[in-house]
Amino acid sequence: QVQLVESGGGSVQAGGSLRLSCAASGYSYSHYCMGWFRQAPGKEREGVAVIQDGGGRATYADSVKGRFTISQDNAKNTVYLQMNSLKPEDTAMYYCAARARTWFQPSCTFGTEQYNTWGQGTQVTVSS
Repeated sequence: QVQLVESGGGSVQAGGSLRLSCAASGYSYSHYCMGWFRQAPGKEREGVAVIQDGGGRATYADSVKGRFTISQDNAKNTVYLQMNSLKPEDTAMYYCAARARTWFQPSCTFGTEQYNTWGQGTQVTVSS
């Protein structure tokens, strides 16, 4: 059974940085998508960044391009989200998610319904 555990959230002032970690266990996918999503109060969950196995092709939401970087350490089964130049609108609960990449869903996208494994979330609060 795949489990995802996030860490690294916290409170920072605007312009600051945080690095989120997502440690995966029980993972047996050779082809996968892993990513970060966030949900602010009263809003729908949205994709932030996703990364693909192998070459680690990454996709970012327009709102975070140039500020956030997703990366992975295969030896540690961990995916990271480095968040720089944080803004108050980045305040949300951040979730890690994973799914197998299959022949009928080969691309890693932000469709939340495609991901079948989720972490418990870590809170990020950015004050102005």
